[in-house]
Amino acid sequence: MSQNTIETTIPLHATNKGVISISKIDEPYGAGSGTVASIGISLAGIASEPDWKVHIPLENLNDVIEALTKLK
Repeated sequence: MSQNTIETTIPLHATNKGVISISKIDEPYGAGSGTVASIGISLAGIASEPDWKVHIPLENLNDVIEALTKLK
């Protein structure tokens, strides 16, 4: 069974209560599935109940960080 412990919560710009939550999930899709970084967006400020989320395999994380850094 996967464990989702929120590591970081960041206030979401231009919202009253919104947050971005970042966590690491082991075996999110069942036994043997790869670990992912999970990024969630909650407009209501409830990090454990995101309105949107994305899972990024850890193997892709460096490339995603590099691409996001270029946006700055």
